[in-house]
Amino acid sequence: MNLRGRNKVTPEFNMSSMTDIVFLLLIFFMIASTLVTTSAIDILLPKASGKTENKKSVAVSIKENLTFYIDQRLVGESMLENELITALASQEEPTIVLRADKSVAVEHVVKVMDIANRNKFKVILAVRPND
Repeated sequence: MNLRGRNKVTPEFNMSSMTDIVFLLLIFFMIASTLVTTSAIDILLPKASGKTENKKSVAVSIKENLTFYIDQRLVGESMLENELITALASQEEPTIVLRADKSVAVEHVVKVMDIANRNKFKVILAVRPND
């Protein structure tokens, strides 16, 4: 009596479906990572807990050499207020995201906050998350 089954199982593993999945995941993460990048000046932000809102706003960056940028445009310190007023004129709730390098003195940060206060702009201070 022959009790063996007629179907013979082969010990081979087909990797083609696995490579398709890995390739699709690679493409997905490459596309998703390009959408996440911010168009901002490279600044080392201080650390803090909390999160910021993601609304349409204007970024004011202060680098360690005390150069001021509105979004990615270099602006002189004396022209900062006029440029902010023009940039935020069309918004209902004008919002400034203040990105200051951690080595910048507080007086320069307060200057931007004072400009925002005089013109009734909302200010969000950008920080790095605590790890």
